[in-house]
Formats: sequence, structure tokens, C-alpha cells
Amino acid sequence: MSVLPLRIYAPLNTLLAAIGLVAVATLTMPNMSGRSRLALTAVLAVIWGAYLLQMAETLLKRRAGDLRDRTPAIAIDVLAVLVPLAAFLLDGTPDRSLYCAVWLLKPLRDSTFFPVLGRVLANEARNLIGVTTLFGVVLFGVALAAYVIERDIQPEKFGSIPQAMWWAVVTLSTTGYGDAIPQSFDGRVLAGAVMMCGIGIFALWAGILASGFYQEIRREDFVRNWQLVAGVPLFQKLGPAALVEIVRALRPRNLPAGAVICRSGETGDRMFFVVEGRVSVVMPNPVELGPGAFFGEMALISGEPRMATVSAATAVSLLSLHAADFQMLCSSSPEIAEIIRKTALERRGAAPTA
Repeated sequence: MSVLPLRIYAPLNTLLAAIGLVAVATLTMPNMSGRSRLALTAVLAVIWGAYLLQMAETLLKRRAGDLRDRTPAIAIDVLAVLVPLAAFLLDGTPDRSLYCAVWLLKPLRDSTFFPVLGRVLANEARNLIGVTTLFGVVLFGVALAAYVIERDIQPEKFGSIPQAMWWAVVTLSTTGYGDAIPQSFDGRVLAGAVMMCGIGIFALWAGILASGFYQEIRREDFVRNWQLVAGVPLFQKLGPAALVEIVRALRPRNLPAGAVICRSGETGDRMFFVVEGRVSVVMPNPVELGPGAFFGEMALISGEPRMATVSAATAVSLLSLHAADFQMLCSSSPEIAEIIRKTALERRGAAPTA
């Protein structure tokens, strides 16, 4: 429960920040009437008041021990209030509204992206530092070469290594502002080589980050799936190696109440395990299945079309197992395969066979 009457959730945080920043940008327009300025300043004051309440709630929750590892959120909340307040109290110029630009940080306070980014940067730090070092070496080497080649031709643009380094940065990044262009043949050959090097270096940076994000997302998915699988009693008999394989094979699905999961007569290519919620099986005698139950196995065992329509009776969390992975599970865990087969036969009204 919120400590204060007003609670600002993540989407509202972003909306308020966007409105505030638009107001800040609009206030920089010349020839604006005093009435318009007053109205926009009032908008900023209302947003500041909302952020003041949010800061108070955050600090009260921190004091009550309800927050864990929320230091960035607290820092952002405090800055969003104190920086504009100090500006309006101490700065008498029209530019004091610019300090509200600190609200750019507000959409970040509840973002899950930046913790992931931090872990990726930490995990890939060695590779990123290596590529950055390579960039620095190439940058200085290119600037030195450009200085030697072009200094007598264009002393005003390549008359020193720092001047040449600006050209090297622009060329390595393939930006090419055009304010400094090699005139000699050797200089142009150098420029072409530098552009190719720049593409390669930035591709390395992008590849390292992309690989890091992929690995981090896979780790998060694995942990989440492991927790979901642990909630299915059928899999609690699996050994660690088999459990790892099944975790990799299962795919989580979250569906709202009323959503159709599979329809009668369809060709089935997967079965489902219920982790949370309940599903309704439409049959002459409808039944509901809850956490730990599974369905859809008949289509995988016999190859027949699905015999019933199954829909979500409540919001439901499922794990799906594809046919090929089902065969793998049957091979690696015969006891689980036998339980699934017996359940399938019982549901058909036949006596299970050994």
C-alpha cells in the first residue's frame, strides 16, 4: 500500500517528465507572452509538487525498510526536487527553468534496462577495454600519419597532432563532417583505410555488447524457467542434468483469463504444464486443471488431433514443451514419460498398460 495518497508509477513518471521537458523547451522560445510563461511555469510547479510527494514516499519507505537496493531511485527523486528548488530560490534569471532538465532522469528510475546494461558492461569489461585501447592506438597512429602527410599542404587543419586527431576521430567514426579533407593522394589512401578500420572497431564494440546482452538475457530466462519448472511437481524427480535440459526446452507463456490455449481438432505440436492459475478443459464433463497439472500430451503420444479445447479460466502461467523436446524427455526420464502416458490413457478412459 502506498504511504502517501499519490503514487507515481513508471508510465506516469515518464509522462510527467515529458510534459515538464516540453514546457522547459517552450520557455526558451523568444517573444513569448508573460501569460504563457506564467502558465508553463505553473505546469512545472505542479510537476515539481508531484515529484516532491514521490520523494517523500520514497524516503518514508526507505525509513520503514521497505526498499532494497533502491539507491539510484532515491538519488533521482532527491535530485528531481532539490535541483529545481535551488534554481528557483537562488537563480533569478529566466534560465532557471532549465534546471528542470534534471527530470530527464525520471524515466530511468524504474527502468530494468540499466541494471541489465550494468551487468553486461561488468561482464564484458575486459573485451570492451581491449577494443577501446585498440581504438586509442589507431586514433593516435592515424593522427600522427595525417600530421606527417598533410601538415605542409594544410597547416591550418593538420598543423599539429591534436588538430589531426580531430580529423582522425571524425573519420574513424565514419561521420565525415567535411571540415578537414586530405588533399594529397597518400592522405586520401590513409582516409580510406581509416574508414575501414573505424567500421571494424565499431562492429567489435557492437558485437561485444550484443553478445553480452544475449548471454545476460539467456541467464535471466534460464533462472526464471528454473523457478517455474521447480513449481511443477512432475519435474521434481529429475536429476540436475535432466532438469537443466528440460529447463532449456520449456518455454514460458503467460495468458489472460479467457484466452484459448488450444482448440479441439487442431494438430498438436506441444504439451503444456500449468505453473500458476487454472485452465478449463471443454469436454462433455468440463474440468479445470490447476498448478502442477499438464495437458495436450495426447496429441504428442498418439499423433491424433487435439480432443478438447482448453482455455485459461484465470490468468495463467504455462510452460510449453515441443514435440521434439518431449521425445527427448521420454528418452532421458522414462519414469516421467510413464506418468504422462498413464495420465493420457486414464483421460481417454482406457486402462494403462505397462
